[in-house]
Amino acid sequence: MSKLAEMLPSGPITQIVLRLLLTFPFWESGLTKLFDFSGGMAEMAHFGLEPAGLFNAATVVVQLGATLLVLSRKLSWLGAGALIVFTALTIPLVHHFWNLQGGEHLNALHMATEHVALMAALAFVALTDLKRT
Repeated sequence: MSKLAEMLPSGPITQIVLRLLLTFPFWESGLTKLFDFSGGMAEMAHFGLEPAGLFNAATVVVQLGATLLVLSRKLSWLGAGALIVFTALTIPLVHHFWNLQGGEHLNALHMATEHVALMAALAFVALTDLKRT
């Protein structure tokens, strides 16, 4: 291990902070949809996901439940996998850049590519945790 690697913090506090940051988009969205349920339903309806209440509730459960699994490190591979599938599904359902034009196309394309990077980071965490156990 290099001297630089030895100097970097890697203890349990660092691990939890990094996992909180990695999962931030999910727990922030889940908490927002939970505490503003009608707003979450409006978002679901906007994207054509009906019944909006059921889709909003399922989104909250997946986002918060899977985040807790990633944070717990007990079944983090399962939580990361659920978040990967959830994120992958948002691309054709919400960020379908191939159906859009102009600025909407670029925004959706950038969002989709960011989602792919986030899915790779979640997969890295899952694989690292699986090797650890």
